Amino acid sequence: MPYYSPEVVARVREMDLLTYLKNYEPQELRHFGGDTYCTREHDSLKISNGKWCWFSRGIGGRSALDYLIKVKEIPFTEAVSMIVGQSAAQAPVYQPVREKPEQKTLLLPKTSNSAARAVKYLTGRGIDTELVRFCIYTGRLYESDGRYHNLVFVGHDQSGKPRYANLRGIGSDFKGECNGSDKRFAFNIPAPGSDTLHLFESAIDLLSFATLRKLHGLNWSSDHLLSLAGIYQPKKELSQSAVPLALTQYFNDHPEVKRIVLRLDNDRAGRMAAKAIMAVLPENYTLAARFPPKGKDYNDYLCQCLGLVPEKSKEQNQER
Repeated sequence: MPYYSPEVVARVREMDLLTYLKNYEPQELRHFGGDTYCTREHDSLKISNGKWCWFSRGIGGRSALDYLIKVKEIPFTEAVSMIVGQSAAQAPVYQPVREKPEQKTLLLPKTSNSAARAVKYLTGRGIDTELVRFCIYTGRLYESDGRYHNLVFVGHDQSGKPRYANLRGIGSDFKGECNGSDKRFAFNIPAPGSDTLHLFESAIDLLSFATLRKLHGLNWSSDHLLSLAGIYQPKKELSQSAVPLALTQYFNDHPEVKRIVLRLDNDRAGRMAAKAIMAVLPENYTLAARFPPKGKDYNDYLCQCLGLVPEKSKEQNQER
């Protein structure tokens, strides 16, 4: 068995995993979205910012050597020998590591002393009162104070810190985002233990779908629920589109997710978005598109099921 000096081992450790795979095992590398990659063999092994983490096993590292030893289970000396030999035969082209972006500061509007308008608005759109109260209690929803009293849908990171906030007018068609919002952490409701994620364009559609499940006697919180915080815009060539930021982050935070059900709007934009997402997600995931049986979106469908005139239709009529 060959001996390698500490200086040689130190040089071997300088090679990060992304550089190694791009140079010597490109067939094993898959682009996941943004600056994140995964491997063909292990979709829960994510590579980003010069580091890698195998989420399903709870192990990670930076170097290709760590990967060969911990993931491929190759003995240390043999792994060093592999990298030395490959580097001698073909000098590696290193991948520049991007600096980690500075975390944004989310500026949330002041909370109103009462959420009565928010509750009335959402229940007027058919959303179950229990779900509304759950979102208020868990800090996912509140009514802003001041002149407008907007709905504020809040997305949190894994530590529970608010990182994203979407604004929705009550009695108007106003939509917006709070300054400092990070789209990676859009409005969501996790379901520990489930491997299924339902994906929506908006928080209201998410809550409408949850209400429909409850109406059918199902457990509304049995699967993961995630909003994309707006319409997803694919590229003209669908295969060149990126995985939505919110979806990439959710996979990183919840590696147990293996099945994704796309419940986007039943219009051209929603169908194109569904095709693009299905085209760019790794084949390790089970994918399905389920558009609302009636209406443009799941809130339209919910309102039709309940015999309600959607609040957004009332607003449009008031404006005419």
